[in-house]
Amino acid sequence: MRITLTVNEAKRELEVDPGETLLELLRREGYKGVKKGCGSGDCGACAVLLDGRAVNSCLVLAAKADGREVVTVEGLALWSKSHSRYSTGRAKGDELHPIQRAFVEEGAIQCGYCTPGMVIAAVDLLTHNPDPSEAQIREGISGNLCRCTGYVKQIEAIKAAARRMRGKDDE
Repeated sequence: MRITLTVNEAKRELEVDPGETLLELLRREGYKGVKKGCGSGDCGACAVLLDGRAVNSCLVLAAKADGREVVTVEGLALWSKSHSRYSTGRAKGDELHPIQRAFVEEGAIQCGYCTPGMVIAAVDLLTHNPDPSEAQIREGISGNLCRCTGYVKQIEAIKAAARRMRGKDDE
């Protein structure tokens, strides 16, 4: 079956099998930031934005993405420039989304396997709640499993990104 979807701001027309998941389609098309973890929606490693909301792509049939917008971790900076209230203009290829930048600066990346899904969850959270409490951040990333850390650095990174995105870097 043929579907049309927008992936990271690029309209794509793709052939999919009826039982193929969005995760399988994205990986097949070269989007390697979408990680295959558990395959059952429990770990969050495969999270992408689907029409602006975080979903586990292993649980979404590719055919259900027909006519919709998908954003992977690779396309976040570009997407944020056209969809966010804090942005001004288009991103360049080497720019990072403020959450990606905060993860790097705060040392919130260990092995990196869970990082793309965690960043996607944080984007969803901060898009809908620009000033979350620590409890809300914990809830917002609760669907993302990380075996390397106790989530302290990730939470600090999300707090820093939230401040930056609100224009309050000095808090």
